[in-house]
Amino acid sequence: MEIKKEFDRLLSLCICVLTVAGACAADWVQGGVWTDTDGNRINAHGAGIMLHEGIYYWYGERKGKDTYRSPGVGWECYRTEAGGVSCYSSRDLKNWKFEGVVLQPDTIDSASDIHPTMVIERPKVVYNDKTRKFVMWMHIDNPYYSAARAGVAVGDSPTGPFTYIRSERPNNSESRDMTVFKDDDGKAYHIYSSEGNSTLHISRLSDDYLSQSGSFSRNFSGRFREAPAIFKHDGKYYMVTSGCSGWSPNEAEWAVAASIMGPWKTIDNPCRGKDADKTFYGQSTCVFPVNDGSRRSFIIMFDRWNKNDLIDSRYMWLPIELNGDSMIIPWREKVDVYNSMADIAAE
Repeated sequence: MEIKKEFDRLLSLCICVLTVAGACAADWVQGGVWTDTDGNRINAHGAGIMLHEGIYYWYGERKGKDTYRSPGVGWECYRTEAGGVSCYSSRDLKNWKFEGVVLQPDTIDSASDIHPTMVIERPKVVYNDKTRKFVMWMHIDNPYYSAARAGVAVGDSPTGPFTYIRSERPNNSESRDMTVFKDDDGKAYHIYSSEGNSTLHISRLSDDYLSQSGSFSRNFSGRFREAPAIFKHDGKYYMVTSGCSGWSPNEAEWAVAASIMGPWKTIDNPCRGKDADKTFYGQSTCVFPVNDGSRRSFIIMFDRWNKNDLIDSRYMWLPIELNGDSMIIPWREKVDVYNSMADIAAE
């Protein structure tokens, strides 16, 4: 009888393990439904991923359930209620724990930048070593996308809570799709689409990262690029951007520079494989580093938008292959960073 009980217990355990493993394998295909450690859909779009003290933190837009189109706007202005900014944490890039809504929407003041009726997009967080604060920048807008501002919030912990400070038009310019980059020397930069999205501005932040320093450059003038994702490798700066076509996918483009302020040399579409001319139906949002045990590698994250049901927008992670002066983003059906997950160690 005892032997049978032990056999049943082990059989049940095996079934549970196989079920969880099967779920993980199914969830982590490109554009699949990716879930957190509680089994809930990861709701963190337009994301930024920050590595801090051996832990990866994934910040993103928390989309509401109902998608609707803002009236009176010329382009396809589909949106949801702004639910603030979600945060997930992971040590292995596979198992993501939901840390909560680290920037809560202001549901009381209808004039607030972060009221649910407003727009909160593309949140990015960097750590300031001097102030020991975590600083979040994001695209802030009204329902008609005519405000074109950047908002900033600050927290004492990577898991928040973050306190919203204000929004601004950086350097008196429009700011829409954006990212933030922290360089090796501790200086941080705000990169954002401006001038009707026709030009990309790169602005050095103040020493505390809470405002602009006044030093900025204009890049890719007249090329209409958005969704910047930037990283640094062997002393060079690399950037991937998308074209401007609303929610519809388009062809990606990459550029390289010896200085983050430019000049930037535009190359071509880095994507290779089926539907590469549509960026595999995705749009760039961030690049983050991993260490695969032998060398430093980079993963680029894309949003695969579903304009009719934005909460059901999906994610893609693809490797970046650098070889001399070339960059390639090859299509992979699955997120192959997981193939050597046991060897991945945060720097």
